[in-house]
Amino acid sequence: MAEMFKLQIVTPERIFYEGDASMVELSTTEGDIGVYANHIPMTAIVAPGILKIHEGAEVKKAALHAGFIEVLPQEVTVMAEVIEWPDEIDIKRADEARIRAERRLKDNSAENDVLRAKLALKRALTRLSARQ
Repeated sequence: MAEMFKLQIVTPERIFYEGDASMVELSTTEGDIGVYANHIPMTAIVAPGILKIHEGAEVKKAALHAGFIEVLPQEVTVMAEVIEWPDEIDIKRADEARIRAERRLKDNSAENDVLRAKLALKRALTRLSARQ
């Protein structure tokens, strides 16, 4: 059995998750990472994507949108701006956000903030993916 480490995921509103994990996977601005116990210390900026918490044989998924991760050998902390369990996601609202973002990206007007539209699309797709 894989060695466990302490994992804490916090948001400005709540402690989202606190427990022991054998691995955590998430997206950063530098790419996707997986962290096991005894990982070298590091920090990274979180990118929108699916966070996976491995608790032995069980894997929990959540939609993680932004934040930071701090990795220490026996402890990992994710400071998330927004993170949601799949059952907290409103599918209809996420799909409407996806449609709006895609529409903004197709409209090449100067007033359109392309980066903002791309991030909105990524967040909507992450939410939809978490519910699958």
